[in-house]
Amino acid sequence: MPKTFVTHTVVPMPQHFAVIIAGGKGERFWPQSRERRPKHLLPIVGDKPMLAQTLDRIRPVVPPKNTFVITSAAQEKAVRQVCGQLPRANIVAEPVGRDTAPAVALAAALVGARDPRGVFAVLPSDHVIPDAKVYLRDLRAAFAAAEAEPVLVTIGIKPTIPETGYGYIQLGKDWKKFGGAKFSRVKQFKEKPPLKTARRYVASGDYAWNAGMFVWSVPVVETAFEKHAPDYFSAMKPVRDALAKRKPIGAALKKVYSKIEKLSVDYALLEKADNVVVLPASFSWDDVGSWSAVQAHCKLDADGNALRGPALVEQGRGNIVFSESGHLTALLGADDMIVVHTKDATLIAPKSKAQEVKKLAARIGKMKNGQMWL
Repeated sequence: MPKTFVTHTVVPMPQHFAVIIAGGKGERFWPQSRERRPKHLLPIVGDKPMLAQTLDRIRPVVPPKNTFVITSAAQEKAVRQVCGQLPRANIVAEPVGRDTAPAVALAAALVGARDPRGVFAVLPSDHVIPDAKVYLRDLRAAFAAAEAEPVLVTIGIKPTIPETGYGYIQLGKDWKKFGGAKFSRVKQFKEKPPLKTARRYVASGDYAWNAGMFVWSVPVVETAFEKHAPDYFSAMKPVRDALAKRKPIGAALKKVYSKIEKLSVDYALLEKADNVVVLPASFSWDDVGSWSAVQAHCKLDADGNALRGPALVEQGRGNIVFSESGHLTALLGADDMIVVHTKDATLIAPKSKAQEVKKLAARIGKMKNGQMWL
């Protein structure tokens, strides 16, 4: 009697990808940060552009061939200069900014064209994470969870102060462990709270900051779009079709972005979905959201001044002085000031007004010829 052989189809493991969102304007770091070269393209902290530091940090987990950067048309040229190690097709420019929901829908299309079962992280381009080893451990755990279960994973940051400028994630019941890391169900997302509420969140120990770091598989996030935000999934069909035919996607993107609504992925998906889990981060983190936050990451002189470039402070403490173009910037008898000098603009402000720089930049943009300084 002839032998019968049973063959088994081996299903390859899903590949891991990273999609870095790099399209912000960085108004809070004016005048050094400009629309065509904002915060993530500058060495605000460290010796490399923030985006380059992000790429270096994730490389042990996701290789350059599987790393995408989504940016704006205005920044595409500068981003390509910073991201020279990435394949040219992995840098994609949105025609206009439409917040993170369209960017994530686009990301799912890009990753899905490479691997329909792919698992990808969505990461900001401009955060400071000093301990890369601990960060990578958490990132690997998040990948493991998203690969094993049909969940939307977010990495939350343990709050250190009652910060009112961040959204919060309320932790629910314990979920599972992956890579030695303990995940929780997400009870709910909370918008940026007033100070009294933020203090209550921090005191409870049940909340994490929403840092905009997510990991999910293509099937899971596309299912979430189809269920909770179907317009975004259907809008990306021309992009998916072009990718499937290995055609350029520029024309499809212009068609899509001309009519798609501006919305964050938090509103579109995460606040509606019931399969969101959170990993409380083990690593230290700072989004460096204003000039005043830079000081914590700089080498200070004996009087606590943070100086970069040709800068000098005499009889002054706690100042931040950044000077470009070989121009000497000197302070005498001043405390707790921000002074930033570039070749065509100078900012002088008390550190207490650091968050107001964004409003100042907006006002400059409305001035006659104001765009020349933005």
